[in-house]
Amino acid sequence: MSQNENFTTTQSARNHRSNTCCFCWCCCCSCSWRDDDDRNRRISYDVKLEAIQNCEASAKPTAEEVHSWAESFDKLMKTPAGRNIFREFLRTEYSEENMLFWLACEDLKNEANKSTIEEKAQMIYEDFISILSPKEVSLDSRVRDVINKKMAEPSSQTFDDAQLQIYTLMHRDSYPRFLNSSIYKSLFQRSSSTSSES
Repeated sequence: MSQNENFTTTQSARNHRSNTCCFCWCCCCSCSWRDDDDRNRRISYDVKLEAIQNCEASAKPTAEEVHSWAESFDKLMKTPAGRNIFREFLRTEYSEENMLFWLACEDLKNEANKSTIEEKAQMIYEDFISILSPKEVSLDSRVRDVINKKMAEPSSQTFDDAQLQIYTLMHRDSYPRFLNSSIYKSLFQRSSSTSSES
């Protein structure tokens, strides 16, 4: 065999191996393709979640809304501007994942396509439920067990118990601190002075 033929064969073998998984040297497995599909789905999901978050960020609160947030947590969570401001506060407490999880669950509830529901449910599980995730939310073992069972056949209600638990946690734990925070107080003062001027 000539030197050129030998080089071509070696190059071909290297290229051939770069597309295979760590378990085999053949090109018959589609591991790398599945990785690409998973990566593309992940990017697509992250872009959609970011779009939800950015959409929330674009809303400006009215003075009436800002004042209503002090009345109840439900009123705060019903307005996009309220969720955005509260999320900013949660970020300062390193617990923004609670709001991100809640938003992802709301997005899942609005989905009708079965395969999209399964994809989104898997992403939510990996991002917020898995103990390996840096954005893991704090859930009790009963709720985790329920989710693990429901993940066999995910639906738009798979995370309902977990979402309620996180909502309750934010309400009882973070919301009172939010009302006393400089973020809310300065917003409240600005909205009060704006409404008195008009």
